[in-house]
Amino acid sequence: MVGHYLSCVGNIVIHAGKDQTIVLESLEKGPRTPSIIAGMTGEHLPHVSRALSELSEKGLLQCMTPNSSKNRIYMITEEGRKVLGELRKMD
Repeated sequence: MVGHYLSCVGNIVIHAGKDQTIVLESLEKGPRTPSIIAGMTGEHLPHVSRALSELSEKGLLQCMTPNSSKNRIYMITEEGRKVLGELRKMD
């Protein structure tokens, strides 16, 4: 698993903490809800939700169901895949 890093991809500087990195890695396998990510990673749901929000703001994730108040589904963006690849190179 990739650790806590600061990475530059293009013009984006990413400060990826443990929770953010775990979320990126879990979404690399396919779209998921926050509760599924929490269950498969063992992370607490509030930590996963915060990471999803932060990563979405950076354009690394996309919510596929933005109008839903529950069971939102998130997917990693191409930019998110690039960042994850850069983080892995640093690991």
